[in-house]
Amino acid sequence: MGIRYQVFVVRDFYGKLVLISTVFLHLCTRTDIVMITTFTDLDVWKKARLLRNNISSLTKNFPPAEKYRLTDQIIRSSRSIGNNIAEGYGRYHYTDSKKFFVNARGSATETIDHLFVAFDEGYIPEKAFQEFESACQECLRLLNGYINYLKKQADSP
Repeated sequence: MGIRYQVFVVRDFYGKLVLISTVFLHLCTRTDIVMITTFTDLDVWKKARLLRNNISSLTKNFPPAEKYRLTDQIIRSSRSIGNNIAEGYGRYHYTDSKKFFVNARGSATETIDHLFVAFDEGYIPEKAFQEFESACQECLRLLNGYINYLKKQADSP
């Protein structure tokens, strides 16, 4: 048994493979290379998709009076996370892409605020609030990593 790494690479705008990150995985003997060919390959998009689907299920229990207020707002902000990731990935300039990932970060933060409102109004229990906030924070961590990668790529000659 040895050390295993998972290496994430993407093809840049010139066709060159670029390392995004190396993840340490213990007690294995090989290195995996994961090619990212579309936005659906990004872990951050996968997490955002799961969050969006879970938020949609959560809001089905909100009171009818919130249908066009909190329910609509939290669904829109959670959808916007993945939408901005997809649109940013489709841009062919690092600086342009970064703007959309920053917008996705803002949408994740907005979703957390809507979760606070739902908790404060008594629509969700504390445990559900904590689980959803944790999922949003995980999206934020992944987004920040990708934004830092894009900044470095934009600044390199």
